[in-house]
Amino acid sequence: MASQTRQQPPWQPLPEPSPDAHVQLPPLTVWNSLTRSKTPFKPLDWRNRRVTWYACGPTVYDDAHLGHARNYVSTDIIRRIMKDYFKFDVKFVMNITDVDDKIIVRGRQQHLFEEFNDPARRRGTATVEDTCIAALKAYISKNLPAIPSDMTPDELYQQVEKHYKPVLDGKSLDGSVPGDKEAKIKMHLKTVLAASEAMTSLKKASIPAAQFNHQVQDILLPYLDSLYGSTINANDHSIFTKLTKKFEDRFMEDVRALNCVDPDVVTRVTEYGQQIVDFVAKVERNGFAYRTSDGSVYFDIEAFEAANNSYARLEPWNRNDQDLQADGEGALSKKTSEKRSDADFALWKSSKPGEPSWPSPWGEGRPGWHIECSAMASDKLGSQIDIHSGGIDLAFPHHDNELAQSEAYWCDKSCAGQHQWVNYFMHMGHLSIQGSKMSKSLKNFTTIREALSRGDWTPRGLRIVFLLGGWREGIEITDDLVKEGSSWEDKVNNFFIKVNDVLDNQNANCQQNAQQPTWQPLQTAKDDVYNALCDSFNTPLAMRAVSEVISEYNSADKTALTTEQQLDTARWVTSIVNMLGLNGAAGPDDGSIGWSGISIPQYAKPYLTSISRMRDTLRQQARSSDGLSSEKLKDVIRQAQNGTSPEAAEAAPYQNVLSKFQQDVSALDESDRLPRDILQLCDRIRDVELWNLGIYLEDRADDQPALIRPVTKELRAAKAEQEARVEQKRKFREEKEKEAAAKADKGKLSHLDMFRTTEYSAWDEEGLPVKDAAGEEITKSKNKKLRKDWERQKKLHEAWRKANAS
Repeated sequence: MASQTRQQPPWQPLPEPSPDAHVQLPPLTVWNSLTRSKTPFKPLDWRNRRVTWYACGPTVYDDAHLGHARNYVSTDIIRRIMKDYFKFDVKFVMNITDVDDKIIVRGRQQHLFEEFNDPARRRGTATVEDTCIAALKAYISKNLPAIPSDMTPDELYQQVEKHYKPVLDGKSLDGSVPGDKEAKIKMHLKTVLAASEAMTSLKKASIPAAQFNHQVQDILLPYLDSLYGSTINANDHSIFTKLTKKFEDRFMEDVRALNCVDPDVVTRVTEYGQQIVDFVAKVERNGFAYRTSDGSVYFDIEAFEAANNSYARLEPWNRNDQDLQADGEGALSKKTSEKRSDADFALWKSSKPGEPSWPSPWGEGRPGWHIECSAMASDKLGSQIDIHSGGIDLAFPHHDNELAQSEAYWCDKSCAGQHQWVNYFMHMGHLSIQGSKMSKSLKNFTTIREALSRGDWTPRGLRIVFLLGGWREGIEITDDLVKEGSSWEDKVNNFFIKVNDVLDNQNANCQQNAQQPTWQPLQTAKDDVYNALCDSFNTPLAMRAVSEVISEYNSADKTALTTEQQLDTARWVTSIVNMLGLNGAAGPDDGSIGWSGISIPQYAKPYLTSISRMRDTLRQQARSSDGLSSEKLKDVIRQAQNGTSPEAAEAAPYQNVLSKFQQDVSALDESDRLPRDILQLCDRIRDVELWNLGIYLEDRADDQPALIRPVTKELRAAKAEQEARVEQKRKFREEKEKEAAAKADKGKLSHLDMFRTTEYSAWDEEGLPVKDAAGEEITKSKNKKLRKDWERQKKLHEAWRKANAS
């Protein structure tokens, strides 16, 4: 029997191609979870550069969140690099898990919740209020045991403050660093407080039904399922498929919105019932599985290892982690004394009341979670697969169990040596928020569609952040990372806009020379990107190389570059961003320049060009020593009119701006203020009229014409920041003026009269009190203080008199 070590078993690389094979593969290495190191990549069918790839897809019972986006976008990036950069022929298969414990529970819960909200179908005799109170107590008892079970909803907040205040304050209960445990407690606290608030409002009849249902459903769902889950008609599979079809469709919409390429093949568990049964039966025939009296079938780890196989190839150090094992078996699994080992896992589960089932030699049942991927991947890709991928949280037990049962299927006890089902296992890192993994179980997630619809992220912006973070390392969304991503995007935006300006104007200063060699910074960038991507798809380094060649371009003497060198650089940058999926459906070899979001509508260009040239000329003349005249203004207007012709209806807004600009210039009077008026008008055209149409004129030095560019997110942010500073200065100035006015207003009162109040009964000739209201003499110490106040008021009053005398 193989020893249960914490070391990974040996990995079997493919033999090197013979020298006469005449197949040139890139020197690509891949971080392989099977070795926890970078290993040279060589596909099984290396002669034809064909790669087989199976990716674990979603379990479709809820909307995908940004943590899922991290997995699927990173997978898409690597797939694009393999196919479009290294030119491998990739067959990419992804599964949809539409049968498992979570789906069964969620499907039942939603079905029962719909019944509960329909008085005609509601089960039991308890009132809505009594059911909610019972559900709240059950939820608290299970998830927040420190709170007494006999408390009422009205007492809940007080009990939460008493027992869980440290968690509410962002600390842990035991003084350690807060983590997932505290995040889960916060989630439970949020759930019970929302439900309690809704129940209190229900008593006052002050809450809409939809809002009430939303706030109480998280406590009601598990409670209703505990009461009635086993009684539903599980033969009606629509209870579950209604849920899975909805969220499969929404998942595909979400990842397409993130510009992920569709899989070549999609498999679904519900379409593989018989194949899964056959798969389990063969594992049993091979001697690596056993059935129990309830009709379940378990994988026999001891028998598997006794045949000189290795279990837990990926994470052997976790093989005895009971929490991970239990999570892998699912919430509906029941303990059985018939398991030969606690670590043995279900290949086939007998279905209990309230669970969907399919026929099998062992009785009515359903697939275990892990067997689904093994059966589907083996069916589509065979006995060996080049790449298997998924989120890092699936490594143990899901992927380790997949490996074991698949190797048990493809190799019986007579096999000589171990069977290596997967050659390269790739795991995508987590996405974290404030130190906690983003997950459905913690409810600390933002769904993909929420993030996109609210404008928190764009598909490009999110992909850039994942590219900057790398695919296998965990990423924590921080302000610095968001700023880094925005800066990279803005830098590429500006680069494309400038090069397109060169393309539009064919700058005469740039010498044309077809024989000009590749610009050296461009060649360096190409080499750096190639080396980075060969280094286990090191996208952070590749992104840095793109950024550096743009920096070189920005600082270069453009008169020393040919137009073709500039355009070659732009085409290469475009091909890289296209290859990485940053430009919609554009391919890496289409020869285009730029990406979406930087182009000016073609129908608008004649008008924008006329506006920009007219504005440039006016600004130059307003600043020249020759000055401006009415004749000069008319000449400028005539030139602008000659540059335009009737266009499509879409051009009307731009035509209107040009017309109004011409009219406003014509209406100006010739005077000493004319240059200033012209400059103010030019600023308004740039900052208001064109800005509102999504166009910005970027003024440049050395009498270069203004750069016509679209308004980008970064420009909007910069303008908003500038306007905030202006507003802050205005408020500061206003406060100072108010203080000065108050101070001046205070000076109206004469120092001779300031103490003549009922507080005193006698004063000297200067108006200083000598006796208080009771006729007592003013003490020396108080007199000293009154004298100081009197002196201050005297200065204020004299200043006020002086100001008002004028």
